Amino acid sequence: MRRGLLLLVGLAGAVPASPVAAAQGASNATLRAAIRAYENLEVSQALTLGNRALREKLTEPERIRAYELLGFAYAATDSLVKAVDAFKQLVLLEPDRQLDPARISPKVTTSFQLALSQVLVVRALQIDSAQFVGGQGWVPLRFTVTSPARVRVLAIGAGRTVVIDSSVATGQVNLRWSAALPGGDPIPAGDYTVVVEAASGQNSFSASRAIRVTQGAVDTVPHLTALAGYEFLSETEVPPKSWRPLGLAFLYTGIAGAGTLALEAATLGTGSRRELLAVSAVTLAAGIITTLKKPAAQPARANILYNRLLRDQIARRNLEIARDNVNRRRQIQMKVVPLSRGSGR
Repeated sequence: MRRGLLLLVGLAGAVPASPVAAAQGASNATLRAAIRAYENLEVSQALTLGNRALREKLTEPERIRAYELLGFAYAATDSLVKAVDAFKQLVLLEPDRQLDPARISPKVTTSFQLALSQVLVVRALQIDSAQFVGGQGWVPLRFTVTSPARVRVLAIGAGRTVVIDSSVATGQVNLRWSAALPGGDPIPAGDYTVVVEAASGQNSFSASRAIRVTQGAVDTVPHLTALAGYEFLSETEVPPKSWRPLGLAFLYTGIAGAGTLALEAATLGTGSRRELLAVSAVTLAAGIITTLKKPAAQPARANILYNRLLRDQIARRNLEIARDNVNRRRQIQMKVVPLSRGSGR
């Protein structure tokens, strides 16, 4: 009885709702009675009622609950073969079913793993959203095949069937689909169903996932007017002020002053000396004015050469952009988004 209680706790952790809620949610009276019997640790009665419920009309969710209940109940009575058989039927109905080994009895999880190894199903089919330029990217696909089998992956839609992959596989499978037709062109826009077909002898199974493919134009690149990190320089510059005119004025003024002193002992008259002093004053004033005047702007040869090289680089880059834009206008932006999930035998 203690063992049955442990397995009951396992069952409560395995199903989405509690056992009581599961019983209340089942419309079939026999199945509800079987669940209540298991909750009350009446394992034999749960087995009898569970098998009887399977002979009655059940919905698919009720059939899944019935097989799960039988798997747990048979494991509680150490009926490993029958527990595995019940879990096999559960997996065939719900291939993505998982049991948490941290919450479920090891005896139950062992039976469940044995069942997985004895059936052929495709589990956990996942398709990631992707956006890329046609021919330059891919859509990630992954799934698990429980037994070695010949696996074909197809994309069906828009009036055609495209083979994505065909190989012998088992365990985790990871694929990268270019979303292209056999000739390399992107597949037309529309809704598709990605189907994974697994076959081994007389056994076969398939899982599917709906996706939507849309197409758009690839953005072009605008032409450049500047290069990042580089700026045009001024092609003229004002030279620094020169003190040379003032220096020359002082020089000439000194010479004139010396001449004036020399003339004091000469025979020249007072009028001549005044003229020499006036010339000296004018020379000094002209030197000061010339020194204080703002120099005129002159061509900056180094800057002119730099700007010319920069313009050449921008023009060369714009030619490359123009050629690239021609190719971009021919390309197609692909976007793949998974839709609702589905699977079947």
